[in-house]
Amino acid sequence: MNPFDEERERATSLDDVRIRRVRPLISPALLQDELPADAGVEQAVAADRRAIARIVQGEDRRLLVVVGPCSIHNADEAMEYARRLRALADTVRDELLLVMRVYFEKPRTTVGWKGFINDPSLDGSFRINEGLRLARRLLLDVNKLGLPVATEFLDLLSPQYISDLIAWGAIGARTTESPSHRQLASGLSCPLGFKNGTDGGVQVAADALVAARASHAFMGMTKMGQVAIFETEGNPDSHVILRGGSRGPNFSAEHVAQACAVLDKAGVNPRVMVDCSHANSMKDPQRQIPAARDVAAQVAGGERRILGLMVESHLNPGKQDLQPGVPLRPGVSITDGCIGWDDTAAVIDELAQAVVRGR
Repeated sequence: MNPFDEERERATSLDDVRIRRVRPLISPALLQDELPADAGVEQAVAADRRAIARIVQGEDRRLLVVVGPCSIHNADEAMEYARRLRALADTVRDELLLVMRVYFEKPRTTVGWKGFINDPSLDGSFRINEGLRLARRLLLDVNKLGLPVATEFLDLLSPQYISDLIAWGAIGARTTESPSHRQLASGLSCPLGFKNGTDGGVQVAADALVAARASHAFMGMTKMGQVAIFETEGNPDSHVILRGGSRGPNFSAEHVAQACAVLDKAGVNPRVMVDCSHANSMKDPQRQIPAARDVAAQVAGGERRILGLMVESHLNPGKQDLQPGVPLRPGVSITDGCIGWDDTAAVIDELAQAVVRGR
């Protein structure tokens, strides 16, 4: 019998009565020792974080563009996307800072595939140790290309395994209101954005910024895998992401002005990023294009309260379902639908031109 299961068997009838199995988990320190970041990667991540923070604070007039697959499910396809984006980043580096979206964890409204770390084999085997290794290896490979990486922080333990390789992070709409995620954000080393609530309201995200920039003390896990009390300094490089809501999109000039007024009143960073997907595209990936075009027009007109955009994009457009025994089409998302590469390149070019005109 698994020694972890033996320990559970010895538990009283009042404890762990609904736990089916307990398995060992590699410690963050062991994983980082196995897959370390070399000096070049460390310097690149630190430099990328500083550059992003300058954009967030309005000190750099470039746009921050977080673009990439809704979620990673195939490392080889992710690297092919990364190589294309890296080449494109060089052509627009004076106008845009491109950051690849590398999301490993997926929040589910009910049930479904929970992401590459949780289930890397896509078959319900939940080989989490393998998922952590594959995720960290991919992050190292993308960073070695010279391309900054973004991810969503969903699980409260997984950041200890990968956050040293992340240039920018996000807190999703479902967790923006979570006190635990606000505390986590206050101690993260990278800039990050909080999405507005699922109803589209900005006040909950403004409250999250207030909380994230404050100091906190909370329980967590160290790199060595030991529980400890963490005391944080607060994160000043946080901002709000407009992603629409149940009341519709919120990327227009009017919505941007309203959101910034709420943020200004709360005494936090009155600048926003626009997520062209989710409710802002009404879950139609191709609607991201007119959303981005609207934002580009605002930037071209001199709007400086927009610090960046998010776009869900993959090698090929659309999405596909995970079905047992059915081969997956290459380069197509298995979660939210994405625009394809050609449309992505066109959107990025239009955003770069908008920055030039806005200057």
